[in-house]
Amino acid sequence: MDRFEAMRTLVAAIDGGSLSAASRVLGVPLPTVSRRVSDLEAHLRAQLVVRTSRKLLLTDAGRAYVATCRSVLDDLDEAERAATGEYRAPRGDLLITAPVMFGRLHVEPVVLDFLKTYPDINVRLVLADYVVDLVENHVDLAARIGQLPDSSLIAKRLGEVHWITCASPAYLALRGIPKELGDLAGHDCIAFDRLNTANSWTFRSGKEQIALPFSPRFAVNTALGAIDAALAGAGIARILSYQAADAIADGRLMVVLPDYQPEPLPVQLVHSGQAILPLKLRAFADFAAPRLKARLDAGQAIAA
Repeated sequence: MDRFEAMRTLVAAIDGGSLSAASRVLGVPLPTVSRRVSDLEAHLRAQLVVRTSRKLLLTDAGRAYVATCRSVLDDLDEAERAATGEYRAPRGDLLITAPVMFGRLHVEPVVLDFLKTYPDINVRLVLADYVVDLVENHVDLAARIGQLPDSSLIAKRLGEVHWITCASPAYLALRGIPKELGDLAGHDCIAFDRLNTANSWTFRSGKEQIALPFSPRFAVNTALGAIDAALAGAGIARILSYQAADAIADGRLMVVLPDYQPEPLPVQLVHSGQAILPLKLRAFADFAAPRLKARLDAGQAIAA
């Protein structure tokens, strides 16, 4: 029995949800896939999976073993890439994630410039407004906004953004410019949330954080939707500085209550911190970091 081959087969079966899926992915007959898994269980003298009519379920022993298999196979892949020269010339595929609007405005232009400079690297950019598990989804690099939880991930700080409160000049001319936090009670507010309707905005007064309750006149689940509503004069919106930078720069939106902005949020490039960093990943990080930092700095200057 080839143990590495058997381990790859087991992982492919678990990722695909069935032995048939592993057969298709690996391009080997289904009986061969079944035999490899059975031989592995016989070698270990432990049941790793429970076969049902619809999918494979890991046993407790199988769950621990598959986690170890992933680590061993990843290390083997890294060693093979080093031996075949990937670490001497940047080439291969990269999977990168970023928040939707930040990715569209800032990460995608940098990626397109990167592709012109490195013709042997292909990039898949996944834009999502939720945290993507880097290890589980085999993501090479992520752009993330906000404080990161303690973990084994390696982060490189690029800059910062902050929440701003803004409205169109037409709305403010009609309803007045709020000067103090209490003034918001007399205004229509636009909530930007994803699932549940937001019911408070956090502001800073000196060193104190203040959660100000409000009832949104209009709520939408994308930043672009909140910006469109503010531009249409629907009320006062709370959005991130980079999201409104262009509209503020050309005067379509005005910042209000600037003295009460909450603490800024860090923007970082994050990767899993593998022992041998692939040259393709190092090339992109070195290329992207200064360019993203410059774009953030420019946006901060506009939105300030």
